[in-house]
Amino acid sequence: MEIIDIKIANFMAINSKITNIYMDNHEVINVLKNPEIEEFDEPTYAKIKNLDFENGIIELKVYSQLLADAPDFARGFIGICFHINDDDTEFEGIYIRPTNSQVSDEVRRNRSTQYFSYPNHKFDDFRQTDPGKYESYVNIDINEWIDFKVVVKDERAELYINNSNEACLVVNELKHGKRSGSIALWTEVGTDAYFRDIVVTKL
Repeated sequence: MEIIDIKIANFMAINSKITNIYMDNHEVINVLKNPEIEEFDEPTYAKIKNLDFENGIIELKVYSQLLADAPDFARGFIGICFHINDDDTEFEGIYIRPTNSQVSDEVRRNRSTQYFSYPNHKFDDFRQTDPGKYESYVNIDINEWIDFKVVVKDERAELYINNSNEACLVVNELKHGKRSGSIALWTEVGTDAYFRDIVVTKL
């Protein structure tokens, strides 16, 4: 088990701005997407330095709020990427859309979580090829700390939220297959994203 030091010196800002602040009496890392990056599901994250991860458990707390200038389609997107290669051209990602969880529209509610695989399998690609397969519902919201855990075993990944014993999203075949790489804290357009208490357990 490795507790990740939250200091920004331990991260690389990839298409993002990162800062350390204190929030709720904890030091956290704030990640903002570079607004010049207009595409979605891109490498817009804070990548942990000197970490190679293949199988194991990634645990952390995440908190998202909408920026004042967030577009109407902003959902508080926040999550992690893993198995990132050295030049940030291939990786897997799992994130949440907290505001979707709180609406009455069942289609949006069932898009509270998301798996994507960069560069060839973004959320909009999956909605064309495998509608509903890589998204699911979970009860979450913005402006609150959320316990976020991803368990990776070979080509399989599971997402657990708020210490639930049951996975809310299961990916049986990661598109990049069995591999290793770095881990990053990911955000998307319109989101003011915060992360803390990052623990990585390699198995």
